[in-house]
Amino acid sequence: MIWDELHDELAALKRDGLTRRRRTLESPCGPLVTVDGRQLVSFSSNDYLGLANDPALVAAACAGARVWGVGSGASHLVSGHLGAHAALEARLAAFTGFARALLFSTGYLANIGIVPALVGRGDAVFSDRLNHASLIDAVHLSRAESRRYAHGDLDALERQLAMSPARRKLILTDAVFSMDGDLAPLPGLLALAERFDAWLVVDDAHGFGVLGAQGRGALAHFGIAPSPRVVYMGTLGKAAGASGAFVAGGAELIEWLLQRARSYIFTTGSSPIIACALLASVELIEGGDARRAHLRALAAQLRSGLADTRWELLPSPTAIQPILIGDNFAALRVADALAERGLWVPAIRPPTVAKGSARLRVTLSAAHSAAQVDQLVRALRELA
Repeated sequence: MIWDELHDELAALKRDGLTRRRRTLESPCGPLVTVDGRQLVSFSSNDYLGLANDPALVAAACAGARVWGVGSGASHLVSGHLGAHAALEARLAAFTGFARALLFSTGYLANIGIVPALVGRGDAVFSDRLNHASLIDAVHLSRAESRRYAHGDLDALERQLAMSPARRKLILTDAVFSMDGDLAPLPGLLALAERFDAWLVVDDAHGFGVLGAQGRGALAHFGIAPSPRVVYMGTLGKAAGASGAFVAGGAELIEWLLQRARSYIFTTGSSPIIACALLASVELIEGGDARRAHLRALAAQLRSGLADTRWELLPSPTAIQPILIGDNFAALRVADALAERGLWVPAIRPPTVAKGSARLRVTLSAAHSAAQVDQLVRALRELA
């Protein structure tokens, strides 16, 4: 029977230590959460600036509900584009320095909308080997030729671009790689895009709000001015504290995506409540230098606290601080041992990361205290 195959495949996942478990929080997102009746210090969310439960965002959402209601009622191109959406798009464009911005309901929808709208059969996409799953799926949907280059290897990418006869080329990369925490070499990628007349699509899910002057993102971090060939995607459910995503770029690029991105055209517009909360969030991001400084200090505290232990921290300058373990079951054991000590740190295993590179993914937030990071350091030193 066909369902017997599911039974066998689920058993194989369990055998290999790859079963995922969904946890239900009994409290809002924050550094302290309640799970199964227990309070844990959470190092597992992407709420990098601690805005997910910020009173200013809560107040903006409540006020927005009184003005706009709860739902948008339709897709953006039918009747679901409300004044709150338009205001947020204008604010995000101004904040990132691009001509226009376009809202999407999630980062996944943004990515699978961008790539197939820009390239197709006869074209080629050059994708970093460690790109997020949404970018990988976007390439498959585009039906363009897929070329993957070694992680961050500009020389390998240059050779691939030089050899490609494709009529249109697109370079595709995360800005901050979500499981390693390192940065893409964006200045070099842009130089290659200019040289070979290619689009450069940058997924800044984990950089927007955290990197660059006033949290304007990875492009600002590298001092890269907005370019007509850059397609900039930022998510709004991580540092921004709410949900959704946006694409920023030149006026004609955004108009093209509005006309051709299927994941924008054929989905209901997001709640105007979220747009109102995000307008407040951008204000806090722009004025959030103290939060970002605290976040950097916490990362330095964690790294220095574990420097003389057996734990191998990957070289990350961001809020994502992975600790490489290797074996799936070993990573699960360490995560369980931390949970017994009141600390929630997720064990990340294949296929999210490569086989043999299971890890603990510590994510820091500006809402964490130095004492909470010290608690994590002490527990990891004990377990070492």
